[in-house]
Amino acid sequence: MVTPCDVPVGVITGDNVVKLLQHAKDNGYAIPAFNCTSSSTCNAVLEAAAKHNSPVIIQASNGGAQFQIGKSIKDKNACAIGSVAMAMHVRTVAPLYGVPVILHSDHCAKKLLPWFDGMLEADEAYFAQYGEPLFSSHMLDLSEEPDEENIAICVEYFKKMAPMKIWLEMEIGITGGEEDGVNNEDVDPEKLYTSPEQVYSVYEALSPIGNMFSIAAAFGNVHGVYKPGNVTLQPERLLNHQAYTKEQISSSEDKPIFLVMHGGSGSTDDEIATAVSAGVVKMNVDTDTQWSYWDGTRKFVADNHDYLQGQIGNPKGPDAPNKKFYDPRVWIRKAEESMIERCGVSMEKLGSKGTFEPKKPESGSTPVYNFKPIAHNPIKDAVEGVSKFVAGALGK
Repeated sequence: MVTPCDVPVGVITGDNVVKLLQHAKDNGYAIPAFNCTSSSTCNAVLEAAAKHNSPVIIQASNGGAQFQIGKSIKDKNACAIGSVAMAMHVRTVAPLYGVPVILHSDHCAKKLLPWFDGMLEADEAYFAQYGEPLFSSHMLDLSEEPDEENIAICVEYFKKMAPMKIWLEMEIGITGGEEDGVNNEDVDPEKLYTSPEQVYSVYEALSPIGNMFSIAAAFGNVHGVYKPGNVTLQPERLLNHQAYTKEQISSSEDKPIFLVMHGGSGSTDDEIATAVSAGVVKMNVDTDTQWSYWDGTRKFVADNHDYLQGQIGNPKGPDAPNKKFYDPRVWIRKAEESMIERCGVSMEKLGSKGTFEPKKPESGSTPVYNFKPIAHNPIKDAVEGVSKFVAGALGK
């Protein structure tokens, strides 16, 4: 049995993120990262984590964040604001579930960098007020760009993130399929496999800035849903990446890199296990939980068809009310229950189930408004402000 990682419950940031991901790598499990699009899906993920004794990652995609704020909102900052809205919801409720939560943003292609900039702006404002960033981590997916440009932009952003201790996830090599408007369905198959040299070039560029980064290296992964066996995955390649970097840096650690797996749908249990054993500490899950959420609704509608054809009138009589069936709290709950079950499947496959006994707070002990600004020293703040100004002027 794995000794639980010594990190707080609720949203964790900074050193605690490093501690948790290192614990996952050292103990041979990965943490599932679920894309969420509403408070309902966030709550389902948190409930699943508490039910299955697992840490968890909740992440917002650009499209998911737009849905979060409302599809009718066309403001240029809508996706950033939607991401912040989700983050604030998770921060408010997560402590009640008693598990550690990494708050993450998913794939950000070059064309979506204004969204990333907006979230970083929120991180900076939150950091100034509370001493930690709003999000635990962010992902840059510049895999469509030439490697040199991809890495250079990641370096630029990592330098902004490192002072706040925000984890950076980046991707090199292309994940096939289509997600959030990025279509790689017709990509050259060879580009679906990242080389050890590519992975090391990322490590070489980012490690001088800090250790809080992970690499999504492609090994045949495809976004979307496919039957197991219909996707040609080669997770054993990940061990080659680890071995190559270990040799280059003369590391005493067999797996010096934090790796991430995307496009897990269609992967066999053995392929997932091989990836985790090679140092994958996070796997994205979206398509399968989308289906499970709908499937819970579908089954409810099928089972209660005759009670969902009007506000009044069902097999019990023409005047019998149906409110207890069409109330959104009823059928959305069925969607949540189905998603909770599917989240548990991912936790079991990745080995995170049973690695963290929930520490739920005593009823009434969690503040209703659980946001406490840090106390500032005006003189110290002024000195730090001048120091930053001088450093900026000197180009440091």
